[in-house]
Parts: sequence; C-alpha cells; structure tokens
Amino acid sequence: MSESSLSLLKDLALACGPPGAEGEVRKIVHREIGGHGSVQHDGLGSVIVEAEGKGPRVVLDAHMDEVGFCVQSIDEEGRIWFVPLGGWWGHVLLAQRVDILASSGRKIPGSIGCKPPHFLSAAERDKVLSLDQMYIDVGARDLEEVLSWGIKVGDPIAPRGHFEEMASPGRYCCKAFDDRVGVGVMIESFRAALTRGSSLSCQPIAVAAVQEEVGCRGAKTASHLSQPDLGIILEGTPADDLPGMPRRQAVLGQGPQIRFMDPTALSNRKLVRWTESLAERKGIPVQVAVRKSGGTDASTTHLHGSGVPTVVIGVPARSIHTHSSMIDFEDYLNAIELVKSMVEELDSATVESFTRYDEE
Repeated sequence: MSESSLSLLKDLALACGPPGAEGEVRKIVHREIGGHGSVQHDGLGSVIVEAEGKGPRVVLDAHMDEVGFCVQSIDEEGRIWFVPLGGWWGHVLLAQRVDILASSGRKIPGSIGCKPPHFLSAAERDKVLSLDQMYIDVGARDLEEVLSWGIKVGDPIAPRGHFEEMASPGRYCCKAFDDRVGVGVMIESFRAALTRGSSLSCQPIAVAAVQEEVGCRGAKTASHLSQPDLGIILEGTPADDLPGMPRRQAVLGQGPQIRFMDPTALSNRKLVRWTESLAERKGIPVQVAVRKSGGTDASTTHLHGSGVPTVVIGVPARSIHTHSSMIDFEDYLNAIELVKSMVEELDSATVESFTRYDEE
C-alpha cells in the first residue's frame, strides 16, 4: 500500500485548494472514492460519499481546503493586493511562490513581493511586515496586462508547493499537509474498511469538507446530509517537537495524535479511551494531546443535532500553514490503520455506550 499511498498523498498535497476553491482536491476525492457509495454535495461544495451498510452512521471527516489568499485589488502597475484565507504569519510569506487561479481558467504564477535588504531601514529590519502591506508580483507591465490574463478581484490564490522526500527516509516536505494528510487517511481507511463488506457493523460515510480554514463551515453544512451518529475528524495537526517546547504531544515518528480537546471541542471521553485501547491492541503507537489553541471540524460536527460523540485523529506535521510543512510517512500509514480498525470494530452497542450517561 505504501507506494500507492505515497502517490495519492503527493497528488493531494500538490493540488490547489484554498477555501471556496477546492475543485482540484474535489476531483481527486471523486476519482478515488466516488465509485464506493452514493455521492452527494452540500451547497458549499463538500463531498459526502455514503457506503451501503447498516448500523450507526460513522462519519470520516477531512477538510479539502488549505490556507490561501484572495485577490483584493490590482493596482495600476499590475501588483496584486490580497487578503488571507486562513491563518498566516507574516514571517513565512515574503518571496514565496503562489498561483493565482484566474477567472479565465489560467493558473498565473506569482511571487509575494518584498524589498531587498539594500533598501530596508534599520527600523524595518526588526519588524514583521503585516499582510495588508504585502502584494503579489506576477511580472506584469501594467494593470491592462493583468486584466488580459483574466485575473479578477475575488480570484483565489494558492501557495505553490514542491513535494520532496528529505535526506532522512520517510520524511516528506510540501505545502498543504494540513489537511491533505487527513483527506488521504479518509480515502484510504474508507476504502480499506469497505473490503470487509457485509461484515461491517456500522455504515461508514466519507466527508470531504470545504472551508475549514475560515471557520469549519463545510463540516457544519455537510452534517445535514451525513447525519452522523459518530464523528472521526482527520487532521494534519501541528507537531510540537520544536525548540522551547518540552511537554510534547505531537512528535514526528511517534504515531498519530488523538486530540482530547482544544478550545473549540472536547472529544467524547469514552470514545478517546476506547480509541487508545484499540490502538494498544493493534500495536499502533499514538500520542494523546490537550491543546490550548487551534480548532478542527470537530467544532461543528460534535454540535450537530442533539450532539455527536467525536474524536480527532491527527498526523503530526511540522511548520503547517506554510509552504513547507513536514511529516513522517509512518505516522500517516499508522493513522490509516487506526481509522480502518475503528470502522471495523464500531457497532451499535459500542457507539451507544459512548453517550450512555444514566449509568454514571
């Protein structure tokens, strides 16, 4: 599975998919699992693939979008001024390459412009430039040339990626691992679980959600179609094996993360402990995390209807929300195995036990 899994992950990571413009990723989802169940779309563009089956409806959710930008204006000299879509830090942006997904259908390359050090004052050298002071240089001679390429206000902009294995085997660097690792895990575990066929005791439903990076919007609208009894949220979670972070809960190479909580959602406590126990029985290394910041599609999924038991499974990724995030491929494969095992073992009694409160 590893060679085909790596090829799929590369396709996903290199696809352009800023919030509201997830079309390239959506095509891959259709290609990979569209034939494995009935396909629906919500009004925002999320993909819901519902396999045949009986028992509790188990949703595997991953968001297709990545942090990106949107054309805000174009000046007379052909510079593109933009607004962010999702959370960016100014330090990681200057001189980075991007692609503008022009209304004409063309993909226009550009670079986020910056002053060379020769022109910087002493005060400027010590500051982080705010995003509203940044622009994209597409090499245009003037406004008219930009317009002739079909670029319009409102067009989406994606980081340009390069997928590469590092010198350390199994470590990969690219843009958009948040959340293309989650989309890959969703696709692979969904297909693998379906090989069990009628022996499954739950009904798996794959959800490729849109617009997570701007407020977890697609997970909310998709839930009206998927109607989950249980939610498994699949993420590219920020690795914390960094200088100055001694209490680490997302280290590359130490397995997928089970996120217990963040400010937007508390995972179902019984479901977390059940997942830990399952991982131990299957010999899958995991890391349990309590996060003080951030959020995932669990934020809206767990509030659907009268409440849905939900857990977040993440593949640790260093330097997310940049052009160069990094993962350990073994963590990715272990996440697939864990989620597949969860789907294979979930049944009505188990899912009902997660929300049985009268016995406490």
